[in-house]
Amino acid sequence: MIVFDSSTLLLLAKSGLLDNFISDYTDEIIIPMEVKEESCDRKNSFDSLLIQKRIDEKKIKAVKVHNIKLCEKFMQDFSIAKGEAEALVLAFEEKAALLAVDDKNAIKASKILKIPFTTAISILVRLVERGIIDVNKAKEGLELLAVYGRYKDSTIREVRERLKITKEE
Repeated sequence: MIVFDSSTLLLLAKSGLLDNFISDYTDEIIIPMEVKEESCDRKNSFDSLLIQKRIDEKKIKAVKVHNIKLCEKFMQDFSIAKGEAEALVLAFEEKAALLAVDDKNAIKASKILKIPFTTAISILVRLVERGIIDVNKAKEGLELLAVYGRYKDSTIREVRERLKITKEE
């Protein structure tokens, strides 16, 4: 099982990689209800509509988080929003294989709580290395992640080098 936070879910949708990930990932993809609300709240945006459609198709499962006290504790302890806290609680309690998260403080919390995590950019690398997408699709996705994500220039450069993606001027 993989639990998604809204930041990573939205980044994959915006970069055109969400369906590639869904088609390749064979285990359950879960999001907390707060993440669903955060991800699907802009009714006319492509990424929100895409995510809602994948939920409707039951490719992504939205679940209610019941441990509100732990959620509030994580929000306070790690200075994170409710969506990140719910994703952390869900991943922690369900012993998820991975937490997909791109929020800096939630990543720190994952490390402290020893929750295995991944990011949108790591998912892009995995898709290329598994042969799910080609270098051209990876280049498009990486360019969009560079625009929408809060990645350091050095991170984008490292991924370009690793995947042998040339940057056009």
